[in-house]
Amino acid sequence: MIFDTHAHYDDEQFDGDRDELLERLHREGIVNLVNVGYSKASIASTHALADRYDFIYEALGFHPDETWEMEQEEETILPWLREQLTRPKAVAVGEIGLDYYWDKTPREVQRKWFRRQLELARELNLPVVIHSREAAQDTMDILREMGQGLTLDMHCYSYSLEMAKDYLNMGYYLGVGGVITFKNARKSKEVVEYMPLERILLETDCPYLAPAPFRGKRNDSGKIPLVIDAIAQIKGLEREQVEEVCLENARRFYGIGHSADVRRENL
Repeated sequence: MIFDTHAHYDDEQFDGDRDELLERLHREGIVNLVNVGYSKASIASTHALADRYDFIYEALGFHPDETWEMEQEEETILPWLREQLTRPKAVAVGEIGLDYYWDKTPREVQRKWFRRQLELARELNLPVVIHSREAAQDTMDILREMGQGLTLDMHCYSYSLEMAKDYLNMGYYLGVGGVITFKNARKSKEVVEYMPLERILLETDCPYLAPAPFRGKRNDSGKIPLVIDAIAQIKGLEREQVEEVCLENARRFYGIGHSADVRRENL
């Protein structure tokens, strides 16, 4: 009974066996997953997955590296994205944020569209999946300015314990995936040891960030039990407790069920 809160099964690395893999994963206990559409093309392919599989939901937005698309279509892009987010299986805005590692899009453009997508999430009363890489302070500043009252997931959290405490105090969730199994993941392990189990969202970010001993290979949701085992060991808990609580965390975060139906009726 595992919920993968952040996956990219529309990635070309799955082109050879996507349907076979997804059907097997569902049979083996991946009860739900959220595929993340992060550009116009990825949003379209995410729609196709959500339409094909009952257990797949969608988070839709523009990754910071892709916000150049938004800049090019400034007059029409937010109404278009709003329409996509009213689809029945759209459960979050994301992944949105800042990425100063690749710097594929000018930073001022990233910050502009990060703010505008946060405003859209507030308008639609949707949770938000945040991507932040080497942009710790700017991300924190924008979320302190605009994040109050929003339900947020710091996807693949990689910053300090001190900043994690700030995000937890703001009521946010932190995404935990394969990195927690790496030998050199000291900061991530400190964060997991400190944080309440009720704020952890299990994720893969597949096909990326496969846990040890598969590091560097293609990741998929079937490897999440390795993440669960690592969390259980760090926190001194039974793996069944970690699995059960994290499943409820994901359902609560994405509002899948009655609360999601109520939210959509109010759009």
